[in-house]
Amino acid sequence: MSLLNIVVLYGGKSTEHEVSVHSAQTVCRLLEQKKDKYRIYPVFISKEGYWFLQKACGFLTPQDQPLTPVLNPEATLVTADGSLRLKTDVVFPVLHGTNCEDGTMQGFLDILNVPYVGCGVLASAMGMDKEISKLMAQKTGAPVLPYRVISKFKKYDKSNLEKWVLQTGLPVFVKPVRLGSSVGVRKVKEIAQLHEAVEFALRFDTDVMVEKGVDRAREIFCAIYGNEEILKSSACGELRSLAGEFFDYEAKYVTAGGCETKVPADIPLQTAQKMRQDSENIFRALRGSGLARVDFLMDQNGAYYFSEINTLPGMSETSLFPQLFEACGEDYGLILEQLIEFARKRFIQKEKLALSR
Repeated sequence: MSLLNIVVLYGGKSTEHEVSVHSAQTVCRLLEQKKDKYRIYPVFISKEGYWFLQKACGFLTPQDQPLTPVLNPEATLVTADGSLRLKTDVVFPVLHGTNCEDGTMQGFLDILNVPYVGCGVLASAMGMDKEISKLMAQKTGAPVLPYRVISKFKKYDKSNLEKWVLQTGLPVFVKPVRLGSSVGVRKVKEIAQLHEAVEFALRFDTDVMVEKGVDRAREIFCAIYGNEEILKSSACGELRSLAGEFFDYEAKYVTAGGCETKVPADIPLQTAQKMRQDSENIFRALRGSGLARVDFLMDQNGAYYFSEINTLPGMSETSLFPQLFEACGEDYGLILEQLIEFARKRFIQKEKLALSR
């Protein structure tokens, strides 16, 4: 059997650039162990959007070769000196955040006409948008918290927002609508903090969500992988912040021991089963494929609410996605193999679609 050329993409023009590189290092290491199946090509994308072929997955080095993606039946990627013209079998995007997880990269890969792991343009774009994903979750019957959205391009009535917040009840969370990894998120406990938090979040996105907070919320997660035919949800896990009042960027990536993970989560079996079903329903409603992580908030009375869906979740060994499935007895390396096969199968199905009547 001939080896498949797998291009792993990481980095990118995103506030989650560094997180992406750490995820990709794990993916590359596991796939490189499967020398009888794959040739792995690590491709780093700089914060300026330039592509580089690396010998080993990591941050940019002087030895990395500039690379150009091309629309050509014989080659997908070409090095600047012409020493490599690579025909890609599957692209494995390990990219997070804006310009990466939001459907833009997926659209570009569709134009290049290459198979790729994960959700397509529509599911990626809807999943990245916290408001749209909540609307879709509501359609499936999953519970969501009250919220308001503020736009950078439209002056908002500050007094009306304050009134809504006071009626809804403090605290509220202010967050960019289309970012992940808790970038730009602030917990507002006093009304005097509200507008500063909105301005802070607008530094990172053109739209900001003000969402009712859950007092002493428990953060519960469920991972998913599969396609239209096969869909698996993981055990539910819980992540607790040990370094702050909520699971922010510092607790996730900066502070040593900033959080602890418990899988499975200590919640009633019936609740866990309902969360898993909601996760699958939301994934299907978004027309998802490949993989995702669905996040919930649970209050002290056991009621839970859909928070967001990550269609390209963290994939390092310490990330939730592999931990949640490994707790179910599944091998992470085998999951990566299946994701590649799902990508190839979806591409074949799309290629069979008619282009004329």
